[in-house]
Amino acid sequence: MNQNESEKASENAPENASVLERAAAFLWASGRVLEQRRFEVLFGTAQDGTAHDGAAPDGSGLAAALAAYRTPDGGYAYGLEPDVRGPAPQPLVVATALTVLEDAGRLDATTVPPILDWLTTVATPEGGVPAILPTLAAYPRPPWLPVSDHPAADLLATGQILAPALRSGVTHPWIPAALAFARREVEALEQTHPYGVEAALLFLDAAPDRAWAAAQADRIGKLVREQRTVLLDPAHPEQAVIPPGYAPGEHHYPHDYAPAPDTLARAWFTDEEMRRSLDHLAASQDPDGGWPMNWAKWSPSTELEARPLVTLKALRTLRAYGRLRTCR
Repeated sequence: MNQNESEKASENAPENASVLERAAAFLWASGRVLEQRRFEVLFGTAQDGTAHDGAAPDGSGLAAALAAYRTPDGGYAYGLEPDVRGPAPQPLVVATALTVLEDAGRLDATTVPPILDWLTTVATPEGGVPAILPTLAAYPRPPWLPVSDHPAADLLATGQILAPALRSGVTHPWIPAALAFARREVEALEQTHPYGVEAALLFLDAAPDRAWAAAQADRIGKLVREQRTVLLDPAHPEQAVIPPGYAPGEHHYPHDYAPAPDTLARAWFTDEEMRRSLDHLAASQDPDGGWPMNWAKWSPSTELEARPLVTLKALRTLRAYGRLRTCR
């Protein structure tokens, strides 16, 4: 967003408005159709987050907006995930598509199997899927998404895909092998980096073996704290480690690992640590009503598309902790 656009959005988001009202102004001004449809399903359509007609949207509009990103072979592409461009479907983008389908109330036996069918065509002998395929090489991409001719399966994509797939209750031949792969990867996890841990946590929160998942989450939480890949006190960023390859200031906070009170990672943090984290999240709302992206900005267009996604994520976290209506 350029300076003039930011100033215009700020005019639509007065300082005395609530967090939700300011975010609504930003999303209606700057969000893609997809994020606007997602916002109306999750929070309503009016500036204050209520539905104009008193009824919540049924998700059909959101599902229709998502359909524009579908590829003929059952994958997803076309910038659905802002950092992954081009028309070639990628497993990392499938993870985003599944979460949108879940928000739309369409994560079911009709929508999930065709997506998993496509994943079987790109799965590796290890059982999982790579985040990125060689087909991305022909299209613009950020420097942190290297393209390999023979990519290995990874937990980053597999864990994020498995979580909604497992919650859907759908059975599919891809799931057992992917589940076994994800379990092995989680058990082998020693050196943590935030996005890998987040993917592991998404999987663990949905894993069918709850005792195993809780034990692994506890182990990983101790690693995260020991390796300081979480910023526990926003007032002291020097206390946290930014992993190699991350942007300056690309910190991860307790709320990034535990976006809701019922997640396994919530047990990693004290009430005071979580309070500071949520206070920081609320205070990070920009004057235009959106939240900033904290990773490297490799393309102006991707920043424009990413900020509405970051804003929706912030709103969901604040609401999950009962902070949405009270923070200003």
